[in-house]
Amino acid sequence: MNARSEWFVTHGEAAGQPARIFCFPHAGGGSHSLLAWQGALRDDAQLLAVCRPGREHRVDEPAPTFDEYVDGAAAAIRAAADGRPMYLFGHSLGALVAFEVARQLADLPDLRHLVASGCSAPELLPSKRVRAIAELEGREFAEAICFFGGLTPEVAADEDVRALLLPGLTADFRMAVGYEYRPAAQLTVPLSLINGRQDPHIGPAQLVPWRHESAAPVHHWADGGHFYFEQQPDAVTDVLREVVLADQHVEVI
Repeated sequence: MNARSEWFVTHGEAAGQPARIFCFPHAGGGSHSLLAWQGALRDDAQLLAVCRPGREHRVDEPAPTFDEYVDGAAAAIRAAADGRPMYLFGHSLGALVAFEVARQLADLPDLRHLVASGCSAPELLPSKRVRAIAELEGREFAEAICFFGGLTPEVAADEDVRALLLPGLTADFRMAVGYEYRPAAQLTVPLSLINGRQDPHIGPAQLVPWRHESAAPVHHWADGGHFYFEQQPDAVTDVLREVVLADQHVEVI
């Protein structure tokens, strides 16, 4: 049975698990869909999926600006700290939010690692393509985001499906273009990057500047496009378990 709070949804209480992973969904993505990864994490960590205002059980709340999203999530995670190691994961827009949350939580001893998936280096964002797409509406918007692989042309052409999916996607894209990168000190926690080899939006050139944010980011490549994990979720869950177990091993020693 799933449990939820204002900011997080989980598969219920798991106080016995030694670590927690806070996961930020991609633009248009639902927090509940991330809970499917809990089984692969076994008893090594509890997955808490972040739900922003204006989504799912918070649908009656106004959608936040980018900075409001970061501030609210960072405050909620800080309040949830209980001495167990904490990790941040995000995909695409979620990775950018997780990065800024990690910056805000730099003084929090419980925070141990950031895993950023499908995301260009923050100093390059928002990209020209995302800026252009955020200006579109309706079918033009839907057809444009097919580039990322999140929608098929058939889905984009379906008016009923567009009415269901586009409001959340549109809100997230418009939130994304409100992001303003501000140079700051490097992250105080290690950084791991995961990307699809066939991602049409992000390649090695977009990842190189991540080294400005971390002394030695670790790169992981998976077969597939921007949403590589839809076909192979273990490309994410294996990395998450790896960083959690490595941390636990160091503590035991």
